[in-house]
Amino acid sequence: METLRERKKQRTREALLRTALELFTTQGYEHTTVDDIAAAVDVSQRTFFRYFAGKEEAALALQDMTVAHFLEAVRERPRHEAPMAALRQAVLEGWDTINEVIQAVVPVELYLRMYQVIESTPVLLAAHLRRSAEIEEAIARILAEREGVDLDTDPRPRLAVAVFGGVMRLTERQWSTGEDFSVDAMRALTVSYLEQVGPALSESWRTR
Repeated sequence: METLRERKKQRTREALLRTALELFTTQGYEHTTVDDIAAAVDVSQRTFFRYFAGKEEAALALQDMTVAHFLEAVRERPRHEAPMAALRQAVLEGWDTINEVIQAVVPVELYLRMYQVIESTPVLLAAHLRRSAEIEEAIARILAEREGVDLDTDPRPRLAVAVFGGVMRLTERQWSTGEDFSVDAMRALTVSYLEQVGPALSESWRTR
């Protein structure tokens, strides 16, 4: 059972995270300092560093939460599903249940606005892409395990994840530069692009 001390620590972490994201999305990541965040929550800088290694970790914390949710969803997909189908269903279910993961900490709208901050902030985008490479390796390992293949000798798990990761990266980029920043718009783009993978890779693009 969670103790009073643990609940207090969790509330402090969530307050710091929510405040950091609000400042990042209103005044910009590079114009926000750790001192700004700590002062807004009425805690010391030292307290901030008890919960986050730095601004970057706070900025990407919600992405880490949704990634963990997605990885668990991939693990739980039925064994009879083909790998790409399992990835597709896991990511779509992730968008369908995002309120359950995010809403307890921050409004979903704030989470979505952070996508735009990440895309427009070089240091955050670089960190996001670096983490994406690590996540793709984790997904490949999950696929290899569920399909009963050796990741070191069978290229198919990494190949499937490379295609899937490319689609998701394209989706993020297109969504963040569009006019509709809703969850529904992100989900619709995801569906659209994933459905085009087969034709894009196996059919001619020329039209008569």
